Amino acid sequence: MDVKKERKTKIVFEKRLQVPTWINLVVPIVSVFFALVFSGIFLKLTGQSPLTVYLAMYRSAFGSAYGFSETLVKAIPLMLTSFGVAIAFKMVIWNIGAEGQLLLGALASTGIALAFPDLPRILLIMMMIAAAMIAGGLWALIPGFAKAQWNVNEVITSLMLNYVAINVVDYFVYGPWKDTAGFGFPQTATFSQNAWLPTWGTTRIHFGLIIALVISILLYIVLNRTRWGYEVKVIGESRNVARYSGMSIKKNILLVMLLSGALAGMGGMLEVSGVVHKLDPHLSIGLGYSAIIVAWLSRLNPFVIVIVSMLFGGLINGGFSIQMFGIPAATATMLQGAILFFVLGGDIFARYRIKMIK
Repeated sequence: MDVKKERKTKIVFEKRLQVPTWINLVVPIVSVFFALVFSGIFLKLTGQSPLTVYLAMYRSAFGSAYGFSETLVKAIPLMLTSFGVAIAFKMVIWNIGAEGQLLLGALASTGIALAFPDLPRILLIMMMIAAAMIAGGLWALIPGFAKAQWNVNEVITSLMLNYVAINVVDYFVYGPWKDTAGFGFPQTATFSQNAWLPTWGTTRIHFGLIIALVISILLYIVLNRTRWGYEVKVIGESRNVARYSGMSIKKNILLVMLLSGALAGMGGMLEVSGVVHKLDPHLSIGLGYSAIIVAWLSRLNPFVIVIVSMLFGGLINGGFSIQMFGIPAATATMLQGAILFFVLGGDIFARYRIKMIK
């Protein structure tokens, strides 16, 4: 008696041993394309032409010298915050608290600017940078220590600390630091010009751009040409291998979170010193969360972060221009969220291959 066995086929995801370079280049581009299509469908449902809206955003962000200068201004703090996020993600430490670390850095540098308004410009700005980096770094150390000591989920702790940081800033701008001559608005007094970063010509592009470019080079060297950078990479790929190699995982978690928060805190300092010249509760427009998308799109490469930050700076800048069509500026934020969604989805196909098994 012949017994016929029915052969079943199933689809599985098989992890790639090595991700080809072309996939790392193609997947982000395709993901952004699908995000634009998805957002375009939403715009079409609201009665707007997606191409018209996207063209208006492009012209506002890159179509003129003024528009491009404003795009660079928006990109500078985003670069620093993305550097901080990227170095933590490199070790698979999910620092979602860059928003709060940026705000604490802005708060600490504001305190220095208000306390020592008559110091020489170079000394005052250096003190503001140091204070911002210390504040941001210590704020990031809270979830970092909890992760290293008790293996507490850093996603939850770092995210919750964002809301604590927002309320801390609100306390100062609504309370002891509130400008008495500010017509009741919740903001501090304007800094003395000694606390202002130098700018180029009549634009608002400030010296923070040079700082960001220098840090991108230093960060690349640290991550790719030093022993500590090698340890960060090994711990991120396999903690068991790192542990058997004698690497201190706890110490590196603390160092990574300290540096990550310090860079985000510096981003807050550059924003208050280079652009607004005061502290107000609306300082950040979600830069800490946008930094997550930028870092992921850039594959954690500092040089690519600079370019992608400019593109996202243009997205933020262009978001304000579409209000002339009766579309909320928050549409740009929705587009950022769509990009993150499709990038994370596309990352599955970058790391895994589809295989049919009988």
